[in-house]
Amino acid sequence: MSIKPSLPKGTRDLLPDVMLKRDYLMRILKEVFSSFGFSPIETPAMEHSETLTGKYGEEGDRLIFKILNSGDYLAKADAEALERKNSNALTPSISEKALRYDLTVPFARFVVQHQNVLQFPFKRYQIQPVWRADRPQKGRFREFYQCDADVVGSNSLLQELEFVSIYQQVFERLKLAVTIRLNNRKLLAGMAQSFGITERLTDFTTVLDKLDKLGADGVRAELEKRAFPELALKGFDALMQLSGSPEEQLNRLEELLGDSETAAVGLKEMRFLLEHAPQSAYARVQLDLSLARGLDYYTGTIFEVVAQNIQMGSIGGGGRYADLTGIFGKKDLPGVGISFGLDRIYLVLEELALFPDMDEQGTQLLFTNFGEDEALYCFQLANELRQVGINVELYPETAKMKKQMDYANKRNIPFVLLIGSSELETGIFTLKDMQAGTQKSLSRIELLEFFSQQNGHTAYGTH
Repeated sequence: MSIKPSLPKGTRDLLPDVMLKRDYLMRILKEVFSSFGFSPIETPAMEHSETLTGKYGEEGDRLIFKILNSGDYLAKADAEALERKNSNALTPSISEKALRYDLTVPFARFVVQHQNVLQFPFKRYQIQPVWRADRPQKGRFREFYQCDADVVGSNSLLQELEFVSIYQQVFERLKLAVTIRLNNRKLLAGMAQSFGITERLTDFTTVLDKLDKLGADGVRAELEKRAFPELALKGFDALMQLSGSPEEQLNRLEELLGDSETAAVGLKEMRFLLEHAPQSAYARVQLDLSLARGLDYYTGTIFEVVAQNIQMGSIGGGGRYADLTGIFGKKDLPGVGISFGLDRIYLVLEELALFPDMDEQGTQLLFTNFGEDEALYCFQLANELRQVGINVELYPETAKMKKQMDYANKRNIPFVLLIGSSELETGIFTLKDMQAGTQKSLSRIELLEFFSQQNGHTAYGTH
């Protein structure tokens, strides 16, 4: 019985044209990361469940994909939990591993496990897939790539400035206009102190982070619904009335937050970043005092990147953390990191038609196949062209010329070379330009020169 081919919801097959564009994106990211001294690492797709659970909050734990134990996974199942159908109690006995939810927590585990061979400050970038049992929607998948860069072992705010520059350089190369929003968790903690809700900081920032979606009235209504005290509601109203330049907003916030030592440190850090952050035509830097981001381990600067002129949500973000590795036993190792949302950036570039012509990345020349002798000659000549950087294909079978030409057209291959028995005898080949519909006769040396010049080479080496 045949099975209808299908994919799990929230996953995708990526066709060659999509992969060329994704490779283009990743190549730019890797080049920019490397230019700032970041080194690549990889971690396994699966981690021990105890490594991941409890690190992302209750909602995050629900979204972690659990992996059933190998073999008879029910052999050691908790019989009482199984009888009661209590999945939370049952899971630890039948699942000891899980697919990684993000790259940050595995990175913290990596740093602690390899601390004796790493040089601190340690700068790493990592581009790998992660998995979340989330509800799929536009720009959100259950399997997707994260592109992270982190520095651990340094408290210097120069690292934050570097990350602003990294964002700017990447988006300038992509020609995508974005806004880099900045805030500081110390300012949010200062707000909680001044508003009398220190113990409810996480709850407050979770609601505040919905400002883009709900608006000021919606956030205030949510705060009221969650029974926040009147002092907190008045504090939120005052926050919403801040206006003017970033410096003017920070000065007013300083008055609003009073004697909070935590807020004072946050104000000092934010003023430093806003004063020294480079500006870019493609990536402007903006103060956003409502920016909270949902991860509790951020303790300082918070980043969020949104594309201008298009609705897509954040396409990048990150922040500073004081003690991420503490959860694995290594205390007081500060760090800061950012992430690029590869899939969302792809969708934005596609919608705004900002990808370059990817045909240049594919096959540039197709050798037709007239028979075994001709094909073997073409095989050798094709290898010579590859040595000067030309992407070449040899049609694998002897087939009607129409079929071979149709193949070239459907693959958007710009040139086709015809070498039949007469061409072998004379040493003069026919090169057909598929777009212009013209053709010319070339010798072997002329052919090599023609294509090598297109790639900035001569037939015998680089200019």
